[in-house]
This record gives sequence, structure tokens and C-alpha cells, in this order.
Amino acid sequence: MSARYYIGVCSLHLPLFTALINVLLQAIEMNAIAVPSSNCYVFDNSSHIIDFSSWVGQPFEYEGKDSDLVVRFCKDVENRSQMGYVDFGRFDKFNSFVSGSGHANFVQDYYYGDLTSCEQSHDKLGRTALVNVICGSCLNGQCKGGLGCICNITYESNCRVIVDLAIPCANQGPRVFKGFTVGFHPRSWEIVYNGLTQLGFEKPHRAFSFSTEQTSVALYMTAIASLSSSIQKPIIQVYPENGLEVKVSGSGATGSYPTTLSPSMLMIDWRCYVVRDIPYEVNVTIPVADYEPISFFLTKMCEKRQDVQGDSTKGWATFGILSCIFIVVASLFCCGGFVYKARVQGQRGIDALPGMALLSACLETVTGAGPSYPRAEGINSGLVSEASWDHPPSSSNSQRTWTPTDKNYGSI
Repeated sequence: MSARYYIGVCSLHLPLFTALINVLLQAIEMNAIAVPSSNCYVFDNSSHIIDFSSWVGQPFEYEGKDSDLVVRFCKDVENRSQMGYVDFGRFDKFNSFVSGSGHANFVQDYYYGDLTSCEQSHDKLGRTALVNVICGSCLNGQCKGGLGCICNITYESNCRVIVDLAIPCANQGPRVFKGFTVGFHPRSWEIVYNGLTQLGFEKPHRAFSFSTEQTSVALYMTAIASLSSSIQKPIIQVYPENGLEVKVSGSGATGSYPTTLSPSMLMIDWRCYVVRDIPYEVNVTIPVADYEPISFFLTKMCEKRQDVQGDSTKGWATFGILSCIFIVVASLFCCGGFVYKARVQGQRGIDALPGMALLSACLETVTGAGPSYPRAEGINSGLVSEASWDHPPSSSNSQRTWTPTDKNYGSI
């Protein structure tokens, strides 16, 4: 009895457990690879991102005979002595932090140090430093464990120093599709830059929401041509599902491969049907073969309901179609009536047009004028009066005297 009850409970909870796993996997897939909070990150040789943001400013000191060299990780390199500090370069967002080769896993460049006696050195950048980052311990076995140490320093000149720094490197992050950008213009990258989702779009932000009046957004995608064929069709997810209608179009929606010379466009048309105080969340996920998917969030405010596009012109379209039908039918009717009256009734000219008799009657009624055709009596009377004097008087009327009429028609 208890065994059957246990099996029944397990079979009941199995679908719920499966649904929960699917939801968790979906949530993991929707997470965007956001740009780190600092510029102290690097891509290894396999395009995996390694974030060193927690190491910013961490000091590593190397004691020398006359001076000490201090490396403040992702910040600057200093030479400290009794004479004071000498800056050998600073690290900022324009400095390079790239993967290395040989004994160095990564390489950092520090520029714009002190200019004293180094005004013309290294492209007029002042004192500079090159830091070779070694993951693990030094080759000579120094500084095992802990936060690491400086293994060796080499002064190429008074203006440049090379430092070997050993630290325990962080674990590899997701594999990033470098060279991929998404922006609001063909040559911009406000949303995604170098495969990393920029701050403001890595998760829903009310401050970055689009207004209700903006019914469409155009996104331009570019990628390295050699890897653009790995990009797949985007996936759109809306939360909540009801209340905001989202439609995508453009070359980016059909799976067109974007390049730096020919960006693909992804058009997002959205309409508000349910008013909501909290913005709607639209998650755009672009799968990439052999890489983590590109994911970012767009938010849309719905302060009022929006009509469906085309409702305002639907009435005019109907009117235009009916007008065309009426014109075609009227033309066929006129042509048919004209042919019938001309062939059957023998009418010619304007009289053969259908409706001319009715139009003429209406015009006569409005103007109040009678028929414009002369009456037969008038025509005959004129002919009789003009021709009556041409006939000579008969013999029976010979006694009558002929008197000319008052009108003068000339001498006969």
C-alpha cells in the first residue's frame, strides 16, 4: 500500500519537476553576457572571457637594491625610492589587455607615465610598462599560492620596464562571439559591443525603456565576415505574454548573415493593448553556433492603448475599392447603353448616351424653359404667308382688287 502510494506521488511530482527544470534552463539561456563592471577583463585564446574586476588596484611589490617597483593591478606601475615616486604608466580603457604567448598567458600595457627625460620615448607616450601575467606560479618557483607576486623585472631603459607577474587566474567565463555588435545605427554598438551586452540592456531597466509613442525600433547587427555564418535566427520572448504585440521583420529576422560592410536590420514593431505601469520586457536572443548566445533586453512603456496599424486607413481603402467598382460598372453600363441605342434604336451622337432624355427633362424643369424645337404650325404658317402672294387670283375672284401687303419684299 505504501509502495503504491510512493509511486503515485513520484509520478505526480515528475511532470512538475520536469517543468521546473525547463524553466530554470530557459532562465539560464536568457542570461545575457554583460560587459564587466570594469575594463579589467580579457579574452583568452579560445575566446572565453576572464574577468579580473575584483583585482583592480591590488598591489604587487618587487624589492630592489635602490628602489622598489609596485604594480597596482589594472591601475598603474610605480617606481618607489627615497627620491619619490616615478610613474611608469597608467591603465585605462584604451590600454590593451590581450592574450599572450609563450610563458605569459596575458599581456597588459601601461602608458602615459612621467615625461621627465622621456619626452620622445615610445611614440612620445612618456614612461611605459609591459606586464606579463602568468597564471599560477613563477617559473623559478617563487610565490606559490596566495595572491601572487612579481617574478622578475627588466628595465629596457629609463623609460620602459617589463614585469613578469604571477597570479592565480580566475576561471574561464562563457565563450564570447567577439566582433559582433548591435546598435540603433549601422555603425554603432549601443546594445552589444564585441559580443558583450552593454550596461542598461543586460537586464530590464525602467530608465532605458522606450516610450509608448515609439511603435517600432530598428536594430542593426554587424559581425566578422569569416564567422557571420554561425549566426542563427533571433528568438523573441515577451513578459508578460499578453498585453504587448511584438512582430519582427527585416533581413536579421530571416537569418541573413551580417557583416561589417553590409549590416543586417532587425525591425521590432510593438503595440500596446493592455495599459501597464511596469514596462513590458522583450528579450532578444540570437543563437550563435559554438558560442554563447547573444542576449539583451528591451523594455516598452504602455501608458495608453494603441490602435492596430492600418485601422485609420482601413475606411479609406474600403471607400477606394467601392469607388473603383462603381466607376467600372458605370462605364460598362454607359458603353452597353450607347451601343444598344446606336444599333437598335438608330440614335446618333449625344442622344445615344444613356440617361440623356432624363437629364434634358431635369434641366428643362429646373430652368423653366419649354421645348427648344419649333412647332409645326409656326413653320407652316410662315411658309403660307410668304407664298400666298405668288399665286395669281382665280377667275372667280377677278372682280376683287388685289392690294399689296404692308411688307415690302421687292418689286415683282
